[in-house]
Amino acid sequence: MTGESPQPKPVLDTNGKKLNPNSSYRIISVFWGALGGDVYLGKSPNSDAPCPDGVFRYNSDVGPSVGNINAYFRTMLLETGGTIGQADSSYFKIVKSSKLGYNLLYCPITPPFLCPFCREDNFCAKVGVVIQNGKRRLALVNENPLDVYFKEV
Repeated sequence: MTGESPQPKPVLDTNGKKLNPNSSYRIISVFWGALGGDVYLGKSPNSDAPCPDGVFRYNSDVGPSVGNINAYFRTMLLETGGTIGQADSSYFKIVKSSKLGYNLLYCPITPPFLCPFCREDNFCAKVGVVIQNGKRRLALVNENPLDVYFKEV
């Protein structure tokens, strides 16, 4: 026994290839029409790759940001603008879905009182879809996370 933890499995795109931080991907819903539009994941021009070996892995950090708290809907909507490669509160994890594909989890480094949807055991909240003004928006949810695939563009 070496005492080292096994390396997490890489996250794969719809073609079965490992995600590459130098490529751009569309995050697509596992189920047709569930998202109502595409979300893009790609390397920011002024940042380093989020993973030292250039491969996204299960539980790897990616950097959109969370903001725009809507008190009426009691949701936290997701927006762009996070910093990849810097320890701040804008990190997401890619995890294998219990159903199909992958889920995104918001896992802030800050204490949980800044993230009311984060569970106490791991300080992570599920990313799902809410309807706001007739549009489907990504938001932190308590149930029904969005199951997604990554399609290279």
